Amino acid sequence: MTITENTTLADIAAALPSSVPVFQRHGIDFCCGGKRAIGAVCAEQGLSFDELARAIEASAAAPSGENRDWTREPLHALIDHIVTTYHDPLRSELPRLGAMARKVAGVHGAKAGHLARMEAIVAELAEDLLEHMKKEEQVLFPAIRAIEDGAGYEPTALLGPVSVMEREHDRAGELLGALRRISGQYEVPDWGCQTFRAFYQGLEGLERSMHVHVHLENNILFPRALRQPQ
Repeated sequence: MTITENTTLADIAAALPSSVPVFQRHGIDFCCGGKRAIGAVCAEQGLSFDELARAIEASAAAPSGENRDWTREPLHALIDHIVTTYHDPLRSELPRLGAMARKVAGVHGAKAGHLARMEAIVAELAEDLLEHMKKEEQVLFPAIRAIEDGAGYEPTALLGPVSVMEREHDRAGELLGALRRISGQYEVPDWGCQTFRAFYQGLEGLERSMHVHVHLENNILFPRALRQPQ
């Protein structure tokens, strides 16, 4: 694809999955903020558009283990990918992070008061995401499958549920952003124990995974489902 300053982040990430790590390295929100033009984002963050575009083009030329173009694959295949790659791991990862948050806050809370706040945010995030995934898997995803199968649903019926899911994605992004700010960009203090380090590493991994997860839903699955022929 040809990247101009007016190309949206979502369009780039959808057409060139290899751009995702490039965006992540530069702290660029390509999921919830994917509708923004790359030129405007570069100007806002003090980045060179030309350098960023070259980095994205170079990433596309490099070998990649992810070859599936989710803008063309069947919707049911994308849904299965989202559930197995993101939803199922979250069901075990969120309780693990919650347990580490409690342990680290309990042991180091007197020395690092922000850990209690992080524990509360992790608990809120876990509760929100587990309920969110349940609604997607029990309501929205079956409706999308039915539309794809021509089972009588109208794509316009998805507008309300999709709007709700996108708002919940925004809230998850806000909570993840708060965790990054409160932790000082996940900088582990010299006195941090192995559990402390594993906790911060786990949160960083969760953030990276959620960026791609939300991108696949907000910028590919939902728009494609809404464009299905009636």
